[in-house]
Amino acid sequence: MTLPRTLDAPHAPEPEAPPPRPRRRYRPAPLVVCAALAALLTVTLRLVRIDRAGDLFIDEPIYWKLGVSAAAGGFPRTDEGLFFLHPPGLFYLEAGWAKLVGEHADVIAGVHSARVLNVLLAGVTAALVVVLVARVRSVGAGAVAGVLFALDQYCIRQNDRVLLETATMMWVLAGYLVLVGLARSDPPARPRSRAVLAGLFLGLAILTKDHAVLITVVPLLAALLLGWGPPRRLLALTTAVTVLSYAVYVALVAVLGHFEAFWEAKTQGVRRLLGLVQETGFNAEGTPSLWGRILAELSGYAGTYLLLALTPVALWLLLRRGEPVYRLLTLFHASAILTLLYALSLGTLEEQALYLLFVPNLVALAVTFPMPSRHRRGRRLMAVGVLVAVLAAPAAVYARDRWTPDDGFERLRAYLLTHVPAGSGIVTVDGQQTRGVSEWTLDDSYRMGPWVTPAEWPERNATYLIVPWRVIEQGYGRFPLAEVERLTDGMRPVFTFHGPMYGTLALYRLPSPSGPAPAPVLVPGSGVIGPLAPAPGPPAAEVRDAPR
Repeated sequence: MTLPRTLDAPHAPEPEAPPPRPRRRYRPAPLVVCAALAALLTVTLRLVRIDRAGDLFIDEPIYWKLGVSAAAGGFPRTDEGLFFLHPPGLFYLEAGWAKLVGEHADVIAGVHSARVLNVLLAGVTAALVVVLVARVRSVGAGAVAGVLFALDQYCIRQNDRVLLETATMMWVLAGYLVLVGLARSDPPARPRSRAVLAGLFLGLAILTKDHAVLITVVPLLAALLLGWGPPRRLLALTTAVTVLSYAVYVALVAVLGHFEAFWEAKTQGVRRLLGLVQETGFNAEGTPSLWGRILAELSGYAGTYLLLALTPVALWLLLRRGEPVYRLLTLFHASAILTLLYALSLGTLEEQALYLLFVPNLVALAVTFPMPSRHRRGRRLMAVGVLVAVLAAPAAVYARDRWTPDDGFERLRAYLLTHVPAGSGIVTVDGQQTRGVSEWTLDDSYRMGPWVTPAEWPERNATYLIVPWRVIEQGYGRFPLAEVERLTDGMRPVFTFHGPMYGTLALYRLPSPSGPAPAPVLVPGSGVIGPLAPAPGPPAAEVRDAPR
């Protein structure tokens, strides 16, 4: 039997393989790019010749030694005992940095390493400025604020020193960045967790500098009272966590048996803050005039002073806005203004206090100041021209400062370690109630003290005298200018450096019957430093070799 033939079913055409999709390149968001570029610009400008462009500031060797102490464990301490005048936040950061990059036995090298840490914190601050302004207004406004922060000469000078304010402001901005998100009409997920995070950031600010309570807790309490900013329940949570952060530190101090020393240091700090004790700063008796210094430095720091002159405008523009985000920033800005105004009038006014107003003021201007429309080319060109004009003079000052040697104490230390036996006695005349920069820089290798009476020199084995003349001339020394001039009358300096920070830094050989003093070493240096700072030093001098 023959089976019927079947018709072959037509084969369906095979589907064509889809063309390979082009690999998409990752493109970071404009905000991320702007924040990263602002941070990079900030760090780069501050790292250039950071070891030569600024002599040791009095607090730098102190804070570095406190960081070394913190790295060894326990609360930070100096040779005089536990240190509670300031909280330990920065010192533990320094301890972690030293563990990461390596510790230094030399004071100068240690300070320079800690300066690099401070510069990195400034880079984070620049990124936070960009993101905070962008979240409130726009990425373009954030980019402008980041560039202004990166280029400002006062901020550069402030961030290049091992001081408390850079780290303090970084934590403050981080806290307000979180709070701004909670104040928006479309709050983010997990608002309670974010409120706790904001409190932790603000608590770290206070644990770095007690003074920060005036721009953290005070604005939060005002926001709770007025109902401004985020919902009250979130503000209360943030405030509680901020206060609790510091309370835990105080409790730990008390449990370990150090509360008496802590209380004594804090009452002294409060007296200085209130101006009851004027040991340092422009309000101290016999110190230079603040307004005279501002006028002297106006040409080089025009951008800084222009932004500060706009402080009332920034506050007025913030007050015009009724949104919760702007009201929160209003309280932040107003607290910074009142804090500095009190310091100007009655409190202890030191130049670094200006930083705690400058940055909030920059943020306030960036989120409120009218920007030229992209459709009006003339206004945009005018704005760019004004910006270039404002930044031109500071750029020239930056170039001059960076390439003008101002490392007198580093050179003095090298000279002493080469020519003077370790353990020798050296007379110091700087410093007032406490030790001065000379002693903090050299006391690890020499015996230092204010032994100005010739009868004390043989007993102390004192053979040299250090005089940073501008410190004495401006009234910050332990002895008046006339007395130091009488002391050095007839003496021939064996080392002299002329620089912007201390003017003439001189090392004198004390009279001795053992023989003639060595020939002098004159080291060149001149320049100008920033607002609220000493005037330029004398002109450069020639260099001559020192005897071996």
